[in-house]
Amino acid sequence: MLAPKSVPKSVSSQAAALQLDNQLCFALYSASLAMTKLYKPLLAPLGLTYPQYLVMLLLWEHASMSVSGLGERLYLDSGTLTPLLKRMEAAGLLLRKRSSQDERRVDISLTPAGIKLKAGAAKVFACVIRATASPVSDLVELTRQVQALRAQLAI
Repeated sequence: MLAPKSVPKSVSSQAAALQLDNQLCFALYSASLAMTKLYKPLLAPLGLTYPQYLVMLLLWEHASMSVSGLGERLYLDSGTLTPLLKRMEAAGLLLRKRSSQDERRVDISLTPAGIKLKAGAAKVFACVIRATASPVSDLVELTRQVQALRAQLAI
C-alpha cells in the first residue's frame, strides 16, 4: 500500500495494519467459515456435522482412539467433545467404552455403520478439491503452511 506524501509513513503503516483485509486472523477465520459452509451440504447426506466428520476421519484412520486422544488431535476440550460423541453413539456410528486398564479412560471405536459411512465420505474430499479450483499441489502446500503456523502459535 502506498501512502500519500502528506501522511507520515508511520501513520499510513499503522492505518494499513489496522485494516480488516490486512489481518491474517480475519483471512483464516473467514476462510474457515467458508470451508465449513462448503462442507455442510456435502456432509448432510451422510448425516454428519463438520465436527462429527473430523471425528470420523480420525477413527477411519486409527480404528480406535481414547476421548483424550481425539480431543488432542482435534483441539477440542472434553466439554465440547463428550456431547458430540454421545450424539454420534446415539446415531449408531461409534461405541464408547471404558478402558479395562484404566477406568478413567474412555475408548472410542467405530460400529459397522460408522465403518460403512467411509465409502460415502470418500466423495466429499473430491468435491472440496473441485470447489477450490486450485491444483492439488497448491492445496498441499497451503495445508503445510497453515499447519506450520498452527504449530508456531501453539508454542
